[in-house]
Amino acid sequence: MAERDPDQRKGDEDVESLQALQERVPVVRGMSDFDDADNPDSLEMGGQDLANIELDVVVLPPQADEFTCMECFLVKHRSQIHHESPASGPVCTECAA
Repeated sequence: MAERDPDQRKGDEDVESLQALQERVPVVRGMSDFDDADNPDSLEMGGQDLANIELDVVVLPPQADEFTCMECFLVKHRSQIHHESPASGPVCTECAA
């Protein structure tokens, strides 16, 4: 790779504006702004009426080996508890870091 001369300056014709670059990029429609790979069932079904679909979910009560972190409010296994204070309650290792 050739070394650049520090005194060398680019001319105005070599510098493209952001607007010129955006004009060359095609606009993609119908794609979401985020990739939800962890939850593939959350994709919208393009105009289908899903109002009549019933979802059955079983919610278990808190287990003896679980706790709810008072910082992130996630239910975690007791092995992930960092500390527990009488004033604030249990805190997980991720929130304590």
